[in-house]
Amino acid sequence: MRRKRKIELVVASRNKDKAKEIKEILKGLNLKISSLSDYPKAPYILENGKTFQENAIKKAVKIAKFTGKLTLGEDSGLEVDALRGEPGIHSSRFSGKDKNDLKNNFKLLRLLEGLPLAKRKARYVCGVALADGNGLLGVVEGCCRGLIGYRMQGSFGFGYDPLFIIPKYKKSFAQLGPQIKHKISHRFRSLNKARNLLLKYLS
Repeated sequence: MRRKRKIELVVASRNKDKAKEIKEILKGLNLKISSLSDYPKAPYILENGKTFQENAIKKAVKIAKFTGKLTLGEDSGLEVDALRGEPGIHSSRFSGKDKNDLKNNFKLLRLLEGLPLAKRKARYVCGVALADGNGLLGVVEGCCRGLIGYRMQGSFGFGYDPLFIIPKYKKSFAQLGPQIKHKISHRFRSLNKARNLLLKYLS
């Protein structure tokens, strides 16, 4: 019996860590997963939406239009209760123009300085949108609740993972590693919902 040809899914991101994580979570589907690293001439996407879902839709639709291929747009970030939901959609650029993960984490620690663990509640949120050359196919969202630790711990992951503590394990995402993170994270939960859209599309 002839094997069905894999359909290409373009992840609308140049973030290698994010693309790798998405690829890991979606494994098992009949997809050839690429990213914007494979499309150097892809247009820049201004992330000026008011929500994670809005930004995810912008990415998916614009890149699907450019490539003519099935595209996954993703936008995610951290919402901290004590900071009234900040950094939110500004998570990746929280520390300003010369931002990076380390600077973002240090800024967060500085803003929460002196607060007890009970007042350091936060949630990771992930919006995922799927589109093809004909337009938007659907959008979903997932979240994962936790606490912001007092110091960075662990070497796995990226973003705020070294600070994001899962109370059940009393460890950060960066300490837990992919075996656990990829079963409970905001990205896993949103991609799990997106999986149903993908299965429908592939059939």
